[in-house]
Amino acid sequence: MKKVLFIDRDGTIIEEPPVDFQVDSLEKLAFLPKAISNLRKIAEELDYELVMVTNQDGLGTDSFPEETFWPAHNKMMQTLTGENIHFAAVHIDKTFEHENAPTRKPRTGMLTGYFDTEKYDLAHSYVLGDRLTDIQLAINLGAKAIYLGSSPIDVPEQIAATALISQDWDAIYEFLRLPARKATVERITRETKIWVDLNLDGKGKSDIDTGLGFFDHMLDQLAKHSGADLSVKVEGDLHIDEHHTIEDTGLALGEAYLNALGHKKGISRYGFYLLPMDEALVHAAIDFSGRNWIVWDATFKREKIGEMPTEMFFHFFKSFTDTAKCNLNIKAEADNEHHKIEAIFKAFAKSIKMAVKRDIKDLDNLPSTKGVL
Repeated sequence: MKKVLFIDRDGTIIEEPPVDFQVDSLEKLAFLPKAISNLRKIAEELDYELVMVTNQDGLGTDSFPEETFWPAHNKMMQTLTGENIHFAAVHIDKTFEHENAPTRKPRTGMLTGYFDTEKYDLAHSYVLGDRLTDIQLAINLGAKAIYLGSSPIDVPEQIAATALISQDWDAIYEFLRLPARKATVERITRETKIWVDLNLDGKGKSDIDTGLGFFDHMLDQLAKHSGADLSVKVEGDLHIDEHHTIEDTGLALGEAYLNALGHKKGISRYGFYLLPMDEALVHAAIDFSGRNWIVWDATFKREKIGEMPTEMFFHFFKSFTDTAKCNLNIKAEADNEHHKIEAIFKAFAKSIKMAVKRDIKDLDNLPSTKGVL
C-alpha cells in the first residue's frame, strides 16, 4: 500500500499574497524558504506519493480568471519537476467557502479514491499545510497532520491529529526522514500482567502505574531525562512481595527498547554520562551491542526506599539488559540512598538518550564492524 503526503500549495510550497490571497501573476510567484530543497529530498529519499490539494476560491470566475492562474501555477510545477519533484496528482477545488462544496478542503470530495484500503495506507500518511483546515482534512482522511504555522490549535481532535508543528521545512524533512521509533509490549504471566508503550523519539512524557510509588517515580525519571514517551501499566502480585513486579517490568521494558531500536542503523550505539546530584556522583555507560551484560558497583545500606527493596535495583537493571540485549555499566557514590538511586536512573536515562540518537546523514550505517548488532 502507498503512503501519501497530501501537500497544500499557497502558504506551504509558495508564498500566499497577504491582500487578495491569489497567485495570479508570475510576479507574485515566490517559493517558501527551503521548500524546494526539502521537497526534493522527500521525493528522492522517501516512499511517499506526493499529492497536491489546494482550494482556489472562485477560480474561473470574474474575481479570479483562469488565464491569470495557470501561468504562475504551471511555472511552479515546471520548477518543481526540474528539481525531480513529481506530483502523482494535483487536486484543485475552485469553489467559494460559502458554497460548502463537498470537494472543498477540509471535505474529502476530491480525494475519495484514496480511501481504497488496498492501494493506500492513510493511517501512515500525512497532510501538510498552513491552515487549521489542513489539520481537519487529515482527520477526515484518517491521516496525521504536519502543520506549517504558528496559529494556536485549541480543538482537542486537531491537537491529537497533529504530528508536527513547525515553520521550518528542514524540520519537516527531518521528521519524515526520522520516523518515531515506537514499540508496545504486553507481558502476561501467572504472577504479573504488564503493558509497556514506548516512543524513543517523544518529549519525555510518562504515564506510570506499577503499584509501587517509588518505582513509578524512577520510571518517570527515565522518561523525562531520556526524552522518551513511556507508559507502563502493571498488575502484579504485590500481596506476595515486590519481586515479580519489578523484575518483569525490567524484562518488558528492555524488550520494548530492543523492538523500538529495530535494525539500529544510524544510531550512536554507545552512551555514557557522569551525573552529579547533590552529594551523589554516578557513572553510567550503555552499549546496545546485541549482547547482554551488566557491571554494577552500587551498594545500599537501607532495606527499602519507599516500597521498593534496594536489593531489587540491581535486579531491575539486570532484567533490562537481558531483554534489551545491551551492556550496562553503573558506578555510584553517595551518602544519601535516595539520591544514589535517583542519580542512577537519571544517568541511565541520559546514557540511553545519547546511545539511541540517530545521525540523519548516516542512516544506512550500522555501528559495528561485525555487520550485525
